[in-house]
Amino acid sequence: MKKFIALALLAGLVSGCSSLGVKPWERDLLAKKSMQLDAYPVDSGYDEHIYFSKEAATGGRGFGGGGCGCN
Repeated sequence: MKKFIALALLAGLVSGCSSLGVKPWERDLLAKKSMQLDAYPVDSGYDEHIYFSKEAATGGRGFGGGGCGCN
């Protein structure tokens, strides 16, 4: 009985991964500019430059920091 339960559990776990992936009709939505991780890289670059110039911190968007803003 334990072997049957273990086999059924294993079959359920393995078959759960069979539906991963993007369907052909979903690709048009994922190709949109707004679905990208960084949809506007030029604007992000400007924002990053302003941030590290004012905060005196490079690459630390998620961190609180101090800076005099002398740049």
